[in-house]
Amino acid sequence: MAKLLHPGIEWPKTPTEALEQQRELVALLPPERPLGPVSLVGGLDVSYSRRLGRVFAALTTARPGGGEEVERAFGEAEADFPYVPGLLSYREGPACLDAWRNLRKIPDVLLCDGQGKAHPRRLGLATHLGFLFGVPTVGVAKSRLIGKHGPLAREKGTTVPLLDPKTGETLGAVLRSRTDVRPLYISVGSGLTLEDAVRVTLSELGRYRLPEPARRAHNLVTHHRKEAEGK
Repeated sequence: MAKLLHPGIEWPKTPTEALEQQRELVALLPPERPLGPVSLVGGLDVSYSRRLGRVFAALTTARPGGGEEVERAFGEAEADFPYVPGLLSYREGPACLDAWRNLRKIPDVLLCDGQGKAHPRRLGLATHLGFLFGVPTVGVAKSRLIGKHGPLAREKGTTVPLLDPKTGETLGAVLRSRTDVRPLYISVGSGLTLEDAVRVTLSELGRYRLPEPARRAHNLVTHHRKEAEGK
């Protein structure tokens, strides 16, 4: 069973408490550093059931480069935190923690469907979970939360920086994962550099818009939720 690096951190119950905790946790994040050897890549996604009022999470691990799946784990939790943009990790996180505890082998890097540091307070889901799990994480978001960028070429594999419009800080990278398909927004979660975050994402791209670990997790959690709903 995978353990948390920071098991004693309490989970806020209100948006006000969560905002305060985000500001505190950002100061505790580890520095960005080069990613070491990767023999196991993880993907994580969540799905909300309005019918059941619960959040479901799926975590899958596989060999690098879209290789064979090694393990899958599931989690779920009550959706008892309100839906607030910028605070989604507090709504989705408990289910992710539940899935993490059901995992036997820890991945060397984890691709999360959500934001990393491309976040108003630099603490999106991927960053929050990377801090708690103690593993390098990458935010692979399908939409932009903050930031601006210049024109992006149509071809697969092209990137442009995602910038903070006020400070010019680089928040992440906009990545064309398939030719003529809407881009992904890649940002550092925790424990690696943006260059490595983009490199790992590129290495996991196949025939689909999402990198393979995140795509597998998406399919798994959707199926898991529908089973719970009795569909």
